[in-house]
Amino acid sequence: MTAVVTLGGLTATSGVAAEPVETVAVGTPTGFGRATTGGAGGSVVTVTSASAFASAAQSSSTQEIRVSGTINLSSMTRVTSNKTIIGVGSNARITGYGLNIRQANNVIIQNITFSGSADDGINIEYSTNIWVDHNNFTGHNDGALDIKRASDNITVSWNRFYGQDKNSLLGHSDDNSSEDSGRLRVTYHHNWYDGTNQRNPRVRFGNPVHVYNNYYSNIGSYGVASTTNAGVLVEGNFFENTDDPFHRGEGSSPDGALVARNNHFVNSGTGETGGSVAGIPYSYSVDTPSGVKSSVTSGAGVGRI
Repeated sequence: MTAVVTLGGLTATSGVAAEPVETVAVGTPTGFGRATTGGAGGSVVTVTSASAFASAAQSSSTQEIRVSGTINLSSMTRVTSNKTIIGVGSNARITGYGLNIRQANNVIIQNITFSGSADDGINIEYSTNIWVDHNNFTGHNDGALDIKRASDNITVSWNRFYGQDKNSLLGHSDDNSSEDSGRLRVTYHHNWYDGTNQRNPRVRFGNPVHVYNNYYSNIGSYGVASTTNAGVLVEGNFFENTDDPFHRGEGSSPDGALVARNNHFVNSGTGETGGSVAGIPYSYSVDTPSGVKSSVTSGAGVGRI
């Protein structure tokens, strides 16, 4: 027999000898984060307050955390291992501050609007096997989605980024080779970079980093930058109204390697390439580049899983 228990805004399904409830995360990741299962097989909780959310996100349990409504965080909030954090319906929102996925393994973030953080929307560091999928990111004081400090095996897919300047940093410092070399391997696919000014992403050390089938529209400064011993494959993307779709080096950071193939350009520059990139170690399929705008604008973001 099971019961529904409500404590401080947190609702959990529990019971004596109850079977684990399977995660409702939609789909499975491809790319470097393909081994990620999140809170599959764990308990399920629904949270409607910041305190309940923080308690669940920081627990040591394997859990699926369902976010209902708006969660207004007062600080960057730690997320521990073996968690699925998924929005209920199309109105789940995390605002005020964002998530700090630190020293964690096996985390899924899905179907949530991250807005107005005084810091990052999501910061990932010292973490592996992460999947960030079908979210919205907008209006953060620092980065929308930053990945750094020896993190590895991550997929960022079907997200919409808008209203953002410094968007997505991969590797925080040219001086962090000892931690980052051989790591920071990330797949970015089917994301909509909608007027985001720069860092879509800006890459250090990761090799290979795979950027494929994304839609870039009205990018102000640049799309992708490969720097500091990175190797980035830019493949099958649709660039529209983007004068500088991709280049090597950025600011004081030296050139990384960048290989581009089969991209589609509308009212955009052609980009800068050079060097060689390590082979992609997983199977994948690339959509026809000219069709990426349609598929991504209709499928990226919250409420579309």
